[in-house]
Amino acid sequence: MRAVHFGAGNIGRGFIGEVLAANGFEITFVDVNKQVIDALNECGSYTIELADETKEQLTVENVRGLNNQEEPDQVIQAIAKADIVTTAIGPNILPLIAELIAKGIQQREKDNNQNPLDIIACENMIGGSEYLKSEVYQYLTDPTFADQWVGFPNAAVDRIVPLQQHSDPLFVQVEPFKEWVIDETQRKNKEVTLEGVLYVKDLEPYIERKLFSVNTGHATVAYTGALLGYKTIDEAMQDSLVVAQLKSVLQETGSLLVAKWGFDAKKHEAYIDKIIHRFQNKYISDAITRVARTPLRKLGYQERFTRPVRELQEHNLTCSHLTATIGIIFNYYDPEDEQSRQLQEMKVHENMDQLIQEVTGLNDPITIGNIKQNVVRYAKQVA
Repeated sequence: MRAVHFGAGNIGRGFIGEVLAANGFEITFVDVNKQVIDALNECGSYTIELADETKEQLTVENVRGLNNQEEPDQVIQAIAKADIVTTAIGPNILPLIAELIAKGIQQREKDNNQNPLDIIACENMIGGSEYLKSEVYQYLTDPTFADQWVGFPNAAVDRIVPLQQHSDPLFVQVEPFKEWVIDETQRKNKEVTLEGVLYVKDLEPYIERKLFSVNTGHATVAYTGALLGYKTIDEAMQDSLVVAQLKSVLQETGSLLVAKWGFDAKKHEAYIDKIIHRFQNKYISDAITRVARTPLRKLGYQERFTRPVRELQEHNLTCSHLTATIGIIFNYYDPEDEQSRQLQEMKVHENMDQLIQEVTGLNDPITIGNIKQNVVRYAKQVA
């Protein structure tokens, strides 16, 4: 079987590529990174190493690369023959590949290829495949063929693949844990069922579980760790204060997930313990500046802190540790990060109540007041 995967970076090779290869796919990686694409074509394989005490290595074979800037026609032909198309390129890049995917679908129609195809965006976002579909359909003058034969099932993905550099541009280290969940109801090709992937009829609970646990938790460690002067996630996780803040935040988001979706409370507690253990992995040294970047986005109305605060209040559940973390974020400063600089500039020139409302989208004066107290509290600590 043939797979086309957009994004030959560490996540693409170290997560999605591993799963596809384990299921017997030949993989065409599509990227603009000439060094990586050339290396894929030269070697035809690459090595993944698990970041734990075993240092187990896995070889992914039957791979090649295409440069979508230099070889768009070949990418179109690859999509026309593919059994599955996946992405791991970042939400902001999805619109940039939409036209190529549309042309690939049109080529399938010309070739009368009526084998069902699923196009799955494996991105750190809610509704990634749906979003990609909306972008692709802008380039389809007649969507009839796509409507019938092409699916865009949403997915949730979870694996920590830190920034890294090696002499071999294809070598990648990943944490042992991985989770890939796909919406069963949105699939077109039911013949392709991937081992190692969980198919569910309702994806939203799993997306929120990941967002409110892994993403909220990872960011909590980053911002709390930065406040205490740490540079990496694993260093911060050696501090009992950081771990205590993380546990408290995850207990709050966990109470929401149990109340909202009916997750088993004991099983979710074990899930929280697993997350904490993952963050404590001494074999993964992830920079706090990377995890904490774009604080304005992370404070957004639908994002990992503000949204659980809103929904916890709707369920009459406590959110004091989440609002404390929001206060820490408002005081976070990284001169290398544009949004961090922007946030600190806004603090100087705007009324704090208005700033909190503007950044988070919150309107409740009591909640804004609680956040403001924490902003002031941690501003004194930073000073």
